[in-house]
Amino acid sequence: MDVDLRLEAKAIDYAFVVVYFAVVLGVGFIARRTVHDSRDFFLSGRRLPAWITALAFLSANIGAVELIGMAANGAQYGMPTTHYYWIGAIPAMVFLGLVMMPFYYGSKVRSVPEFLRLRFNRATHLYQSVVFAIATALVAGINLYALALLVNVLIGWPIWLSIGVAAAVVLVYTGLGGLTAAIYNEVLQFFVVVAAMTPLTIAGLHRIGGWDGLVASTAADPALAPTALHAWGGTGVGEATNPFGNWILIVLGIGFVNSFGYWTTNFTEVQRALSAKDMSAAQRTPILAAAVKMLLPAIVIVPGMVAGQLVVGLGEPGLPYNEALPALIDEVLPNGLLGLALAGLMAAFMAGMAANVSAFNTVVTYDIVQTYVRKDRPDAYYLRVGRRVNVHGVLVGVATAFIAARFDNLQDYIQQLQSYFNAPLFTTFIIALFWKRMTPWAGLAGLLAGTAGAVGTSVVGGLGWVTFNSSQMASFVGMGVAFVAGALACVVVSLVTTPKPVEELDGLVWGRGRLPIRGAAAVPVLDGAAPEVDEPWWRRPLPLGLVVLAGCLALNLAFA
Repeated sequence: MDVDLRLEAKAIDYAFVVVYFAVVLGVGFIARRTVHDSRDFFLSGRRLPAWITALAFLSANIGAVELIGMAANGAQYGMPTTHYYWIGAIPAMVFLGLVMMPFYYGSKVRSVPEFLRLRFNRATHLYQSVVFAIATALVAGINLYALALLVNVLIGWPIWLSIGVAAAVVLVYTGLGGLTAAIYNEVLQFFVVVAAMTPLTIAGLHRIGGWDGLVASTAADPALAPTALHAWGGTGVGEATNPFGNWILIVLGIGFVNSFGYWTTNFTEVQRALSAKDMSAAQRTPILAAAVKMLLPAIVIVPGMVAGQLVVGLGEPGLPYNEALPALIDEVLPNGLLGLALAGLMAAFMAGMAANVSAFNTVVTYDIVQTYVRKDRPDAYYLRVGRRVNVHGVLVGVATAFIAARFDNLQDYIQQLQSYFNAPLFTTFIIALFWKRMTPWAGLAGLLAGTAGAVGTSVVGGLGWVTFNSSQMASFVGMGVAFVAGALACVVVSLVTTPKPVEELDGLVWGRGRLPIRGAAAVPVLDGAAPEVDEPWWRRPLPLGLVVLAGCLALNLAFA
């Protein structure tokens, strides 16, 4: 069916968007004054406080997937979508802060691929650098396409114009101020997103009769599974009706391989923590972000669920689930608030794209150009290269936006990409971190085998040889296959090749090395954990992480 969602935007609506663009560009020009060398451009000089890096860490993830994709999932699947947060994000974010960041920050690497070069060899490093660049460009395209789709649906701008305007703004402020401009704009964008999504959620719930009205309407909807109101309903082994499979698949697929593969090895996120001013701030960055992320389903998934009940024809051929969020805006928001919603959604998409572009710049410049193409040049040379790569990254993102256009549910697409790229990396990384015997060539073998396993699963599902409850369930199975295949390759190759001498693994594997901590000289650190200091519990990573995990458990129980 054909559904016209287009709104008549007024001058006040455009004023919100214009002011937002002006502020974003202003931040870029101001941040330019702080860029004196490549370290400033790519890592903000490693001088930012934890609350800034935490909000940037979170905002870097609030892109197309978080808003368009999760709202689409909320409309299509209901409460099981919360697994992406309470199982598929929070535990891994806390793990990153407590266990992984001491290795990243303490080894003083500038990127995740660089860590692989120190732990394995140059072949593994080059392969993962190229793969990361490709994956990052694809995800940047998702953010651009989602923004263009939204603006086209709501106010009628052509797809190409929306893509061009957003790409140009991102190009200017990231090119001027580098990571610092990206991070401070991400903090701004986080607050803009919250300011936009909160009234949309409130208005939607008011229209449907509050939370009780949403529950009653969802329970009576024959198009939804009976588990739509319960995160853990229908997850029994052998009789799963949950769209994401049984509880084992959810815990291992979403909660372990998918979640840890994304949050602990994705340099787009880790880069924000690496820009923190000291070890404690770096560790607290993902933990503080997790505390906020726990609450985001209220303004991301709930609006999708409301749209699923209020918007006629949603999910039918003429109105795919990707349009759940713009359809709800059409349904409940008046002019004025429309402009705020547009500014908030543009903020989210541009934050996601800017995060990917800044990570792309760093990896291409440091891990590819400096390491393999133009070695031993002055620092000013790499700063110039970074600015040029910034332009190329944005242009590639524009090109990949049209790949994203092929998918009706962007969450399906992003999960497929994560099964190909993130799951193999996590498998290789986690084994290497805890097993000193793993050899340099086993790293490359694990990455290749994991990707082959995930791609093979997609091919088998596409040919109809195996049936899955949903496309996302197929991706979770692919992640599991990637983990097993990658782990076997790591073990087998390690047993027939020579490991590195243990003294070369200091600071790179569990239990080896000396890592610096805030306010102190380098001291022995056991098992990669920074020692506690005499500060309030909310400034110490371990107790803060435990409180966040307790809150996450409470939410899972409340909506089981």
